[in-house]
Amino acid sequence: MNDKLIVNVDKVKQVNTAAVYGMIDQLGPISRVKVAEQSQLAPASVTKITRQLLATGLIKEVAQQASTGGRRAISLMTEQSHYYFISVRLGRGTMDISLFDLSGISHAHSNLGVPEVEQDALVNTLLNNIDSFIQQHLEASQNLIAVAVTLSGLVNPGEGTVVYTPHYQLRDCPLASLIEARFSLPAYVGNDTRAMALAEHYFGATKDVLDSILISVHSGTGAGIIVNGQVFMSQNRDVGEIGHIQVDPLGDKCQCGNVGCLETIVSNTAIVERLKTLISQGCPSILQGDFSIEDVCAAANQGDMLCHQVLHRVGKMLGNSIAITINLFHPQKIILAGEIMAAQNILLPTIKQCIEHQALSSFAEDLPIEAAHFQNNPTMGGLALVKRALLNGSLLIRLINEKAQQIEQ
Repeated sequence: MNDKLIVNVDKVKQVNTAAVYGMIDQLGPISRVKVAEQSQLAPASVTKITRQLLATGLIKEVAQQASTGGRRAISLMTEQSHYYFISVRLGRGTMDISLFDLSGISHAHSNLGVPEVEQDALVNTLLNNIDSFIQQHLEASQNLIAVAVTLSGLVNPGEGTVVYTPHYQLRDCPLASLIEARFSLPAYVGNDTRAMALAEHYFGATKDVLDSILISVHSGTGAGIIVNGQVFMSQNRDVGEIGHIQVDPLGDKCQCGNVGCLETIVSNTAIVERLKTLISQGCPSILQGDFSIEDVCAAANQGDMLCHQVLHRVGKMLGNSIAITINLFHPQKIILAGEIMAAQNILLPTIKQCIEHQALSSFAEDLPIEAAHFQNNPTMGGLALVKRALLNGSLLIRLINEKAQQIEQ
């Protein structure tokens, strides 16, 4: 019973601290009185929490507000420049590493090749690259508070475990625990698409709504679903594998083992391979030899009819699948990310037409469908994971406890 009581007290402390910090982050500059009023916490509790947050340097006092009679209230706002963290995005054969502060400003960035595929070798390379990056770019005066890693595949973010990733032989890998053991820092691991959806909600194209869906098209196709401002998950596991909706029962075999999945048509590799096949069969195009998805989009924008037709088919298949997600989740906004958005003038009208015909009219009416804000910022997803850890209080409590221990020593 006592253990349960302690756990409950700790949870209440975390929730209250998160509520105060979140209010200051969203509404600051704001007085303690206003925080107490809006959070419905006792003024004494707000004073205690803000004192702890001030001691950690997570918030700061700013210029006094205008007096309304009596003693002037001092305003509070979050301090973004005292703490730093590492954000890693593990892509297909590459690794992006950034050093961020809490405002989202990147102070250093590296892109490295990753030839390893097997789990132990890959994890060793990941840890060593992070270590080298820290040694090279972190100054002695900068406080490093976390490491965040995003990658494609199935992730259990609550446990920090990579269940499966298609590009590497990571299977039930306790990646967060391995990072924490190496660097003695809290580590956050998440699916890259879901993390980018959260980044768009915190900082980008969907920060004005609570319910949204990000569709990401790169080497595969995935969805990040935000419901009431939170990543939609099932039993603390990711959902949103829109790329594995079957769209063609007689189609190509997918890497997941099924046939005719969406990403066998809607992915960078699938688009390029289909065009190469059509060109080899004699279909005319300005594209010749080896080319990339960027070349495909550029050619389509220049009027290449074959590229236009292939992208129109991509838009139709994608629109059909998006219509399903709209009927399931009734979002306030749909955003799309990926290299194919360079041809959005071709894709978006096709997608919108499919949605108009297949989604519930009351769900699809006046539904914004647009390009994501962060198209070329692969490590922004890690920023979102750290931001979430601050807003849910877990990282706040850790930093407060560490500061208290330093004072005691």
